[in-house]
Amino acid sequence: MMSEVQVHTVARQMLEQHGFAAIAKAAEQAQACEGRGEAEEAKEWRHIVDAMKIMRGPHQS
Repeated sequence: MMSEVQVHTVARQMLEQHGFAAIAKAAEQAQACEGRGEAEEAKEWRHIVDAMKIMRGPHQS
């Protein structure tokens, strides 16, 4: 399980590399993990998605 610091580091790096498309990429990773039965890893990707949504601010949908 990733620490909060790791989650936010990955989220920030993904946003820097991919812009707001990073949120969709992380969500796709979560779905792929779920499809493979990797529930814990999917949960981590969803946590990264949540962190990116917070980082982007409240004015974007």
